[in-house]
Order: sequence, then structure tokens, then C-alpha cells
Amino acid sequence: MLLSVITVLAQDQNREVSKRGTTAAPFLSIAQGARALGMGGAFVAVANDPSAMYWNPAGITDIEGIGFIVDHTTWIADINYEFIGATVALGNYGALGVNITASNIGEMKVTTVDQQEGTGEIFGVTDMAVGLSYGLKLTDAFAIGFNPKFVYQRIWKMSANAFALDMGIKYRTPFEGVTLGMSISNFGTKMQMEGNNAIVSYDPDPEGSGNNGRIPANLSTDEWELPLNFRVGIGYNIPLGGLGKMVLALDAMHPSDNYESVNIGGEYVFDDFIYLRGGMKSLFQKDSEETYTFGFGIKQFLIGNLQFSVDYAWQEFNRLKNAQKFSFGINF
Repeated sequence: MLLSVITVLAQDQNREVSKRGTTAAPFLSIAQGARALGMGGAFVAVANDPSAMYWNPAGITDIEGIGFIVDHTTWIADINYEFIGATVALGNYGALGVNITASNIGEMKVTTVDQQEGTGEIFGVTDMAVGLSYGLKLTDAFAIGFNPKFVYQRIWKMSANAFALDMGIKYRTPFEGVTLGMSISNFGTKMQMEGNNAIVSYDPDPEGSGNNGRIPANLSTDEWELPLNFRVGIGYNIPLGGLGKMVLALDAMHPSDNYESVNIGGEYVFDDFIYLRGGMKSLFQKDSEETYTFGFGIKQFLIGNLQFSVDYAWQEFNRLKNAQKFSFGINF
């Protein structure tokens, strides 16, 4: 089925109109977790750490005990994003998690055509999403997961919010080491900017005399959909004996604000300590700036079952240069 999808995606490039820029809250499409990004974003069937709340909420059922992740993204245009997530295993009752994504853009000067050096005012920009995840294993091989979340954006004196839901399933097939995954992200309400910046002075009759030329009025803003994304993928764990193991993954994606594409990636694990990763993003996507990714990480036990991990990932963006990601995780 996946090979058929890849063939269709490779051939479906005759559309001349892109869907880019047609949704709100594009930060929801920024990959979370350095491990996942290092593997080219092919993670929906692999997801088994706290970043699974972003990729496939069903994956949190594979996390034993308590898991915690802090993720920092150095994004394009000097924009930074932070992702914090925590999960707890509830035994036969499944697994519960909470996650927060927030921007760090910094304050900027308000400028006008007449005052290009600034008016003396300062404005800020904020992106934020807060989610609560729940996953449950229906059988030893099949799990489902949900991540309802609140989405918020603000620029200067205008803001918008929405509610959305991420859903996912994960299935360990009868074939040794093969896992299938599927997720739907950002299925929710529309966003509409509202606030004081929409209040303007209006003259209903600029050619007339004696009328009030400064009537308070509100500008009407459009409602915008969230960036809905459907992912389906396959993961394959390959034991290499004394040399460690290899994880290979492939995801096919159908977003509402872009062309379809395919991500592929892999991870080599030596002694469950050193991790080397690489991948390719947005294959078959028309006019994509995303290309290859690579990353590495280490994992180590400290005291008893207390385990920590440190991961790094690099993503090439062609004309937009690159993005980098750092993750720190704890599991106990």
C-alpha cells in the first residue's frame, strides 16, 4: 500500500496552484523532537518517546514509567520554539501526557511609512499550543491515542485561538520488527484574529462636508483553517547482533496546506548508548526548500532505572539555510 502511495505522489505533480499559506498557526507543522527530525521526520510508526504526543499519540503507550522531554528549536529568521512534554504510564489504564509548544520571537519596534526608525512603541508575537494526551493499548499489538489541545496566536494587540485534536494508531504487525502507524493532526476549529488593532477611524462620505470623518469602525478579518495533516508510515527494526541495531522508517503525508510528500529516515544504535541518524524530508514535494537531515544522540542510565538522553538534529533548508534542534530527555 505504501509503495502505491509513493507512486501516486510522485506522479501527482501536475497541479499548478499550491496550497501554501492557506492556513493559520503554521508553527503546528514544525517537527518536535531532535530524534524524529534527525530521522527525516519519518516517525509516525516509530514514535516511542514523549515527542510521540506530536507525531502519533498512540506511541506514548510504549513509554515505561515516567518520560520527560525538553526540546529547543532554532528556526529560520532567528525564531526559536520550545517544546516541553511529560508522560506517565498507567498500567492497564493506558498512558497520560501533557505538552506545551511556545515561541520565543522577541519584541520588535513599531514602524510606519513616516516613522521608519520606530514610533517608540514595541510589539510582540506569540505562538502557543497546550495539549493533553491519552493513549491506550487495545491489544498487545494495537494502540490508539488522542491529543486534544488549545492553540493560541497573538501579534501586537490582535489574537486568535482554536481547539484541535490529534489522533493516532500504532500496530505491531505479525512480521518481525515491522510496525505500522497513522495519525491525523490539527483537526479543529478555525482561527480569526480579533483585537484593538482592528479598530479604525472611518469616513463614510469623504467627498461631503460637515460630516463626521472619524467614526470608529471595526475591520472584519477572515477565519482560517488549521494545518490539517494526515500521516501514514511504516517502521522496521533490524537487529545487527553485536553491532547493535538499525531502525528504518518511511512516512507518506497529505497536508491541507501543501503538496503531498514522503519522508524517509533511519537510526543506527550501538550498545543502546550511541545513536546516529539521517533522513530526507519532503520527497516528491514541488518547490520544497526542505532536503536532508542528520542527527546524533546518547542515552545513559544514571542511578537504578533513571535514564537520560541528549539529542541533536540539523535540517537543511536550501535558500532559507538551516534549522537546528536540541532535545534533553529523562525516563524513570
